[in-house]
Amino acid sequence: MKALLLENIHPSALQALEAFGMDVRLEKGAMDEDELIEALDGVDVLGIRSKTQVTRRVLEARPDLMVIGAFCIGTNQIDLKAAAETATAVFNAPYSNTRSVVELAIAEIIAMARHLTDRSSELHRGEWLKSAKGSHEIRGRKLGIVGYGNIGSQLSVIAEAMGMQVYFYDIVDRLALGNAHKCTSLQQLLETAEVISLHVDGREDNANLFGADEFAMMRDRALFLNLCRGFVVDLDALRDNLVSGHIAGAAVDVFPEEPKTNAEPFHSVLQGLPNVILTPHVGGSTQEAQEDIGHFVSGKILDYVRSGSTNMSVNMPELHVDSHVGQARLLHLHRNVPGVLATVNGVLGRHNVNIERQQLSTRGELGYVVTDTLAPLDRPLIDELLAMPETLRLATIG
Repeated sequence: MKALLLENIHPSALQALEAFGMDVRLEKGAMDEDELIEALDGVDVLGIRSKTQVTRRVLEARPDLMVIGAFCIGTNQIDLKAAAETATAVFNAPYSNTRSVVELAIAEIIAMARHLTDRSSELHRGEWLKSAKGSHEIRGRKLGIVGYGNIGSQLSVIAEAMGMQVYFYDIVDRLALGNAHKCTSLQQLLETAEVISLHVDGREDNANLFGADEFAMMRDRALFLNLCRGFVVDLDALRDNLVSGHIAGAAVDVFPEEPKTNAEPFHSVLQGLPNVILTPHVGGSTQEAQEDIGHFVSGKILDYVRSGSTNMSVNMPELHVDSHVGQARLLHLHRNVPGVLATVNGVLGRHNVNIERQQLSTRGELGYVVTDTLAPLDRPLIDELLAMPETLRLATIG
């Protein structure tokens, strides 16, 4: 099998895939559509991070691509519907870098509250301005978290441990951790908190979630952080509020348009503002997080390749199957219409193949059945299953 890994994925992934016997090609940067289509010729496994866009055009041009590993939290850079339609499984790392993102958020809140970047710049210029003016502890301040998922909830726990009063808002009914206060509306949160930190996911509905109206609702001289998705915030509106002084400071790690490689220049309307911390999408970029992500996602890819397990797949019906394979294992991904399982079993029966065990799962328009058999699977049987109009992808193990 062949694998293509882009965007400086951690060596732990390379080691795991090569240990399995894959031929792995590494590329440091992202690729555009045409480059990716050409590079995927003959490739079974694609590994990306956040910059490479895997579009419908890419997936339809390379329908033999078996699996995509998103070595990050988000998957909005992948057309998941098209991936499902082309029977390409997608896996990500929803937990591995949460701690790294949370630590950056805490560090930036403290840095803004203490004006640490200003003090550092002054000393580099030879200016000694020792003063407590405008410098505050974060203890006792009100932190508002927009999005209370894996990252938001962990930020809640750590911020509270540091003495902050935590408020959160989420469109999903989430259990409050510790003494965090659940807000019934975004407006309530914005009018209450002195620090606002965004941790929403990449769904389309979150585009332009935060604009002029939302900034106007925030308390005067509040602090603002966005470490989730670049398209969530109207940066022109943020700049206007920073320049006017309504927002006292901001920390931004993600942008609507980001360079594909480190060699490309970066441009933003926020550049040059003294009360803004800009970081190049490094929220999850710690050695610990990237190593964990490399292990986790490559492990999910290999589970799928070795056993057919789709546990924690983003777009496939989920089945957690035993890694032990007896005589043979049949993996059948199909359109979710009535009668497919009966048809598959009828084919097995006609070829005198007994079933040892069988699991079926469905997800939207997809169905996935994993069948362990007590006899080998011959070519005529495989051809008959492939000829089924409902079959999307068929594989055998053993």
